[in-house]
Amino acid sequence: MKSPRKPVSHLFKPTTFSRNHVRNPESPQSQTPPEPHFSPTKVLSSSSCSYIISINESLCSKFLACSGKPKPISKTLHFGQMGQIFTQRSPYSSLTSDPPLHSSPPIDASSSIRKPLSLWPGMYHSPVTNALWEARSSIFERLSNCTESVSPQSELISKSPSMSRTSILYKFSDDYILREQYRNPWNEIRFGKLLEDLDALAGTISFKHCSSEDSSTRPLILVTASVDRMVLRKPIWVDTDLTISGAVTWVGRSSMDIQLEVTQCSEETSDPSDAVALTANFTFVARDSKTGKSALINQITPETEKEKLLWKEADERNKLRKKKKGEQKKEINDDYKSRLNELLSEGRVFCDMPALADRDSILIKDTCLQNSWMCQPQQRNIHGRIFGGFLMRRACELAFATAYSFAGSKPYFVEVDHVDFFKPVDVGNFLRFNSCVLYTELENPERPMINVEVVAHVMRPELRSSEVSNKFYFTLTVKNGQKIRNVVPATEEEGRRVIERMDAERL
Repeated sequence: MKSPRKPVSHLFKPTTFSRNHVRNPESPQSQTPPEPHFSPTKVLSSSSCSYIISINESLCSKFLACSGKPKPISKTLHFGQMGQIFTQRSPYSSLTSDPPLHSSPPIDASSSIRKPLSLWPGMYHSPVTNALWEARSSIFERLSNCTESVSPQSELISKSPSMSRTSILYKFSDDYILREQYRNPWNEIRFGKLLEDLDALAGTISFKHCSSEDSSTRPLILVTASVDRMVLRKPIWVDTDLTISGAVTWVGRSSMDIQLEVTQCSEETSDPSDAVALTANFTFVARDSKTGKSALINQITPETEKEKLLWKEADERNKLRKKKKGEQKKEINDDYKSRLNELLSEGRVFCDMPALADRDSILIKDTCLQNSWMCQPQQRNIHGRIFGGFLMRRACELAFATAYSFAGSKPYFVEVDHVDFFKPVDVGNFLRFNSCVLYTELENPERPMINVEVVAHVMRPELRSSEVSNKFYFTLTVKNGQKIRNVVPATEEEGRRVIERMDAERL
């Protein structure tokens, strides 16, 4: 006769150890691990609303105490196994008439199923992405409930950049759980996960700029069109508090530019400008939620001198972007052909006389990596398509692996050169990422540059078709003056890609 099974609930008790905690069998105090320490809040702030994420120390007690219905202005939601709480205040409510945040009665986690599941995709990403998408939920509740008779917004208004400004605070210094989600194997920041949050924040800012207080107007679909160069000015540490803030800086007919800054202060940084670790410029385009065609968006009125300067810089970037597209249509001149032949000269030796090829060089095709996967529902955004930030993170991690296998030592990100979003990626698509080292810059032996290209293809085997959905370009380097090889193209198509990327870098 089998003995009754012992309860196993004791196996699932959460325990968190601090870094400095060391077990000493001779010390009775060391037998009891310290209590888990969580930061009380992580604040997402803006000029018109406040978003707060906090870590709950006793999830079970909260579930037992949950009761009551949410108030229309302020609401608190429990989600996830870590007991995170998201509190949102309506961005259109008067701050003077709102009740205090703590007056809102909590409701249990099962309340999330009262809304359509498509409104809760953020739970499968980072806690920051989760909170940002929850901040947009009121807009999409209105979208899901609107009827066919509702017309698009007809009267556009002008907003100042401060009306869309939003900030995120990462309390890495005392939040162990949050720090663990962003830590890589070398105890540094996961750069790809940071890119994911940057895209989510840029999306939230774009919705704040385009949203209308008139609940009868139909909200727009806003998607990432491109990302300009992101230069990493200094290392980002995972054990120091981090802030991301941004606002709309330029608006066209149906597109807008959003600039984000990643800042991390330390004891050595007295000047605020020295705290800026990274600057990113996102371009979003607006589509009508019913027709899918381009839609007009609210204009922007810069007020401060800095806002006017940012508007001017963004306007010049857009003019340069249009000029670049026009130049790509011009015929290839003699100088271009000469550069192409020069690039291909060493590659032809590799192909025709491999025994005589330069041993300090390598063909592009010999640096390639790839991965493929099916796009799952957990990777979708609030529109039901694959989240652009997720694609950026996967491309970033593949670029890191490509540079790692090429250089033979751990690489470091220098910049994200450019990202293009050509076609949307849907749930259920078969996606393949191809990466390669496109070229190297060896002028500075102490800091050689590795330029990596990642191309995303949406494949449809049943239709025997494959289309490029995204292109990503990254620059990485290696430390300690490690020698790396020169990368050369073997075909004209590879040579054209190298020249195009080099010319883009000079702009």
